[in-house]
Amino acid sequence: MNLHEMVVRTRSFRRFNEHRRVSMETLTSLVDLARLTASAGNLQPLRYIISTDPEMNSEIFACLSWAALLKEWPGPEEGERPSAYIVILGEKTKAKTAVWDMGIAAQTIMLGATESGLGGCILGSINKERLIQALQVPDHLQILLVLALGRPREKVILETLKPGQDINYWRDAKKVHHVPKRPLEEVLIRVYSGQEKE
Repeated sequence: MNLHEMVVRTRSFRRFNEHRRVSMETLTSLVDLARLTASAGNLQPLRYIISTDPEMNSEIFACLSWAALLKEWPGPEEGERPSAYIVILGEKTKAKTAVWDMGIAAQTIMLGATESGLGGCILGSINKERLIQALQVPDHLQILLVLALGRPREKVILETLKPGQDINYWRDAKKVHHVPKRPLEEVLIRVYSGQEKE
């Protein structure tokens, strides 16, 4: 799988084969991968909590909100919930750079998960006060993101956004998840190649 294929396959999955466990070794290797990524000023303010424990997973799940654009869907039901979590935390004294670093770390973990045959979802809609209590987060750290991981139980299809089409993702009658993406010519607004001067 080349990088382009990995990026295309690294989608936001929200339904999993909950009973297919993820090993602690896999989670640890994903955190180790994130540890090696770039960090603003090389301050390295990120910390991680990982869980494959069903009881703790239930506690974490109860602190999350899923898929705001799917108004009728409350989130994955039992049997389709994540079997593992990585919680990304940041040092409060380095809050400015922690928010820069968390995106790099989260996407790197998700790419690593894809390579390992997993899927996941990056969640920012979190009841942080409740989760801080459940995880006994030290006072000097704040919760930034939760990464839900497992073996995907749904199909996600990327589509090129058509003129006038809504950007909202949606599910069809077969529960296939559709994600419209803006075409390249819409996001690449200007090119300076130097060739026009020759």
